[in-house]
Amino acid sequence: MASYRKFAYVYDELMEDMPYPDWVRFAQMAWERHGVPKTVVELGCGTGSITIPLVNSGFEVTGIDISADMLSVARRKMDSTTQGTRLYREGSVRWVQQDMTEWESTEPVDSVISFCDCINYLLEEEDVVRTFARTYDGLKQDGTFLFDVHHPNTLIRYEEEQPFIWDERSVSYIWTCERDDTRNEIEHHLTIFAREEENGVDMYRRFEETHIQRAYDPQWIKSELLKCGFREVSCYADFEWTPATDDATRLFFVAVK
Repeated sequence: MASYRKFAYVYDELMEDMPYPDWVRFAQMAWERHGVPKTVVELGCGTGSITIPLVNSGFEVTGIDISADMLSVARRKMDSTTQGTRLYREGSVRWVQQDMTEWESTEPVDSVISFCDCINYLLEEEDVVRTFARTYDGLKQDGTFLFDVHHPNTLIRYEEEQPFIWDERSVSYIWTCERDDTRNEIEHHLTIFAREEENGVDMYRRFEETHIQRAYDPQWIKSELLKCGFREVSCYADFEWTPATDDATRLFFVAVK
C-alpha cells in the first residue's frame, strides 16, 4: 500500500498504546486449545510488533506485508533489539512482501494469524474470500486461522467520535473520518506532522494519509470460512473467550482446518 511509505516510519510511535501483548496472548490461548504450532504465518505483519514477540517465544514466523517500508522498519527493529541474538537462536523469522489475497508459502504451516484489523483493509468481498481460500490452502490439516476485524458498529462509533487528535513533541496528527453506510466502509483522513532535524534546526514535515476500511457482517464471514472448507469456526469478543455480541468492538475469529 503506497500510503504506508511515510507513515511506516512514524507508525510505531503513533501506535505505541496498541494492545500488542493482548493479541499475542489471544493467539497463545487459542493455540493451547487447538494445538501449539511450530510454524506461523502472519498476514499484515506491519512493523513486526506481534511477529517479534512470537519469534522471541520460539516460533518460526513468516511475516507477510504488502508494504516494503513497513517490512524495512520491522527488519530494523528485529536487528536492533538488545535480545537479537537470543531471538534468532530460539525462533526464526522471514519477512516477505506479498499481497495477502495472493500469499503463498513454500510448504503448509501450522497456523496463520492476521490481527490489528488487517482484513478490514480488503475492500471487496471477493478479496476477503480469496484471502480465506489462500489461507486454507496454506495450512496443514488441523491448522488454525486466527484473525480479528472491526465490528460493523465500530465504524459508526469512529464517525460519531471524530475528530481524533494526537499532539506530542515528535509527532502529531489530526484524524477525521467519513463513512459510507451503503458499503459499511469508512475513509480515514490523517494529517501528520513529524518532527525532523535538518542542518541542526528542528522542523516539522507535514504529510497526508488516507486509509479505507470496510466492515463485514460476522455471519457472512463465518459462512465464507465454512465454504472454504474450515470445519470449525468460532467468533469471540474483544480479546476474551466470550461469544461476540453487537456490543463488541473487535471480533476475533478462530477457524480450524
